[in-house]
Amino acid sequence: MTATTEVVAPDGVRLAVRTAGDPANPTLVCLHGYPDNKGLWDGVVDRMSDRYHVVAYDTRGAGESSKPRPRRAYRLDVLEADCAAVLDAASPDRPVHLLAHDWGSIQGWHFVTGDRLRGRIASFTSISGPCLDHAGLRLRMRNRGRGQGPLPRQLLKQVGMSWYIGFFQIPFVPELVFRSVGRIVLARIGRRRPSSTRPSSAAVDDYVYGVQLYRANMIPRLLRPEERRTTVPVQVIAPTRDRYVGVPLQTQVEQWAPNLRVHTVPSGHWLPRTRPDLVAELVTAHIEG
Repeated sequence: MTATTEVVAPDGVRLAVRTAGDPANPTLVCLHGYPDNKGLWDGVVDRMSDRYHVVAYDTRGAGESSKPRPRRAYRLDVLEADCAAVLDAASPDRPVHLLAHDWGSIQGWHFVTGDRLRGRIASFTSISGPCLDHAGLRLRMRNRGRGQGPLPRQLLKQVGMSWYIGFFQIPFVPELVFRSVGRIVLARIGRRRPSSTRPSSAAVDDYVYGVQLYRANMIPRLLRPEERRTTVPVQVIAPTRDRYVGVPLQTQVEQWAPNLRVHTVPSGHWLPRTRPDLVAELVTAHIEG
């Protein structure tokens, strides 16, 4: 049984929420990244809704959810309040299992290492997304001469992979580019590549409004990171052919998440779309283990 509902966040933003499966079963909440929407999880939902109550929602600025304009509306603390509202509606009395990808994973790390949702998340699976505070702390450790191993090479490689983050900091220009050529580019991508290898049904608006995620959070978190830890069981699934997020950035987090399980997978960035069977298998094993 599948249903689409609407949840209102504390600041009035409306979030489109899709649920599948029996609400009596354990709840699995799925968070998509940029520039995706909840459709990213369709294959995973199909494979897991027989044994879980699966909830996927469009984060603010994406899909069918409201698209506020101010940068401050996309801060991680605000996104955490959105998730709390979804949890209140979907599973008010029991902790949920969290599955996230890309910017959804960045959010998920913020949620499981903070106080607001403490006790409400039973497990966390992260795919292709780091904790921004952990990344900032690693940079600070390196600057103070405390780092070990080949981090400089890793760092240079990651900077090259993340070139677009700097571009997104430029006022107005990314939005102008997406508005002017975005439809043409997306149409060409759709003709050249099968749907299983591109962002799921991403629209121009998903690109435009999601840029504020980078502006509201990247520089503040990387330059002024907090020491954030979690005892929640965490599973990191790191695709080895990810063009945007390197494996070390995702997996070298034992000091902040000691209850950690890591899987490296020979795949690209959009693993939930290209290998939903594998994602469902690993998430089920993590939840039940």
